[in-house]
Amino acid sequence: MKKVMIYGMGISGTGAKALLETEGYEVILVDDKKAMTSEEAMQHLDNIEFFIKSPGIPYNDFVKEIQKRGIKVLDEIEVAYNYMVEKNLKTKIIAITGTNGKSTTTAKISDLLNHAGYKACYAGNIGRSLSEALLHEKDLDFVSLELSSFQLENVENFRPYISMIINMGPDHIERYKSFDEYYDTKFNIAKNQNENQYFIENIDDVEIEKRAKQIKAKRISVSKSKEANVYVEDNKIYVGKDFIIEADKLSLKGIHNLENTLFMVATAEILNIDREKLKEFLMIATPLEHRTELFFNYGKVKFINDSKATNVDSTKFAIQANKDSILICGGYDKGVDLAPLAEMIKENIKEVYLIGVIADKIETELKKVGYEANKIHKLETIENSLLDMKKRFTKDSDEVILLSPATSSYDQFNSFEHRGKVFKELVLKIFG
Repeated sequence: MKKVMIYGMGISGTGAKALLETEGYEVILVDDKKAMTSEEAMQHLDNIEFFIKSPGIPYNDFVKEIQKRGIKVLDEIEVAYNYMVEKNLKTKIIAITGTNGKSTTTAKISDLLNHAGYKACYAGNIGRSLSEALLHEKDLDFVSLELSSFQLENVENFRPYISMIINMGPDHIERYKSFDEYYDTKFNIAKNQNENQYFIENIDDVEIEKRAKQIKAKRISVSKSKEANVYVEDNKIYVGKDFIIEADKLSLKGIHNLENTLFMVATAEILNIDREKLKEFLMIATPLEHRTELFFNYGKVKFINDSKATNVDSTKFAIQANKDSILICGGYDKGVDLAPLAEMIKENIKEVYLIGVIADKIETELKKVGYEANKIHKLETIENSLLDMKKRFTKDSDEVILLSPATSSYDQFNSFEHRGKVFKELVLKIFG
């Protein structure tokens, strides 16, 4: 029997296990918390055909030993793609990556395709694995696939029909030697594409344009400020000279969602989706949870859950849309430069509540730029912050409370979803 080892029992690991077992593989599961430990697994490496590493697991000593022994390391995405090709499935992959906006774009492209009459779903770094989607829905026309840089590190054959990089900004320096290495990894999404596939190119993004020569697929350009295949002019979206929709009529609000929408429009054009259907969808599309989500009013006090803001650029969009708000910020230390965040807070935020292990660093940067010390509340947790606000604000306080952490959640939570859920529950418990 063919033998494979999977390291990590998260969504991608369990998805790969189910898929490979249907193909007759003996699967050895390794997870230092839930299954065989990596130390024990050292005794089971003989005759391993390949090794699947879950995306969130770093290249630790165990993974380095696997590589040293010459065992091929693959990601679940690669395994699922190979299965799709071998089974000759009709499903086409629309692959989406980027520093910000990829979840919204992924989910809404799937929704758009279903609205237009196709059978589509979303998968990858959002909701469920590609393996699970292909295993349980063999008649899909499209999978809209969100991919993190972690999922693109071991690309071998993966070749999407349409690929796109929404934008690229500094992130994950705790994983990569440099930001250039992070950006180059993102570009693996288009590594195997040729002139029979499509790449949607954000010509406003400096880091994408630096690497544009690598693109071998047909390029469809998008821009918020320049003429491109899909662009914005006078607050209207155009394809070529054809007017599509006024930006004010989009149901997804904000400059970041305008960028996401351009990618949806470009996808619709590649697939020849009826423009009236497209316009109809763009007027009714609903935002995802944990993305600048206004979820509760306590009299005049508004609470916004932007837990998905796991980097500085993402928080920047939330701050721009909610100036003079009270910001809850902080979490895991990803090692990025916090000076731009401090400047943004100084210029736009009334007061800040700092949480998580990175709180001291943010406080230091805020003091460097001259942010007043009495506006900084360092209370460690979301709960402590909300309890303090409850003492200070009444239903007549005209305030916006914005959770937009600017970093990951892993110091106190399992995920940004967990962080957002806890925030919402605590707001309802303390204020509701």
